[in-house]
Parts: sequence; C-alpha cells; structure tokens
Amino acid sequence: MYVIRLVDGTLRIPHSLTSDDGRLIGNAYVEIAPSDPDYERWLPESITEEQEAERRERWQEENDALEREFLAFKESQANSDR
Repeated sequence: MYVIRLVDGTLRIPHSLTSDDGRLIGNAYVEIAPSDPDYERWLPESITEEQEAERRERWQEENDALEREFLAFKESQANSDR
C-alpha cells in the first residue's frame, strides 16, 4: 500500500487494524489534510493516484509474465515425471 496524494493535496495513508493479540483484522486508508500535524512527515513518500495506477498496471503485467513462466515450468516438470 502506498501513501497516495490526491489532487486537492489530501494524503491517503495506509492503516492496518489489528486485534489485541496482533492478528490482522483489515487494511484501509486514512485521509489526512495539509493542516494535519503528520502531513509533512508523509508527504515526501506520497505518489499521485496516476502513479499508483501505473505501478498497479506494471505489477499486473509483470505478474502475468511470471505466471506464464511458472505454468510452463510446471508443465515441463509434469512431462518429465512421465
């Protein structure tokens, strides 16, 4: 999850909710405005929504290629066991 900078300057900060014993309950985003005291701390690592979409698309493309490579390997292993 990335810190996402919206057009109006608001930052979406990833936030995880855990149980008392440390188990993950869920992930979400919390929005903070430029007036928030923690804003300056998060701003340098923020990316725009467009940058996040490009990263997600690139990851999906790379994942597809990796999946094809894995399936070909798996097929070759199945054929060599015969």
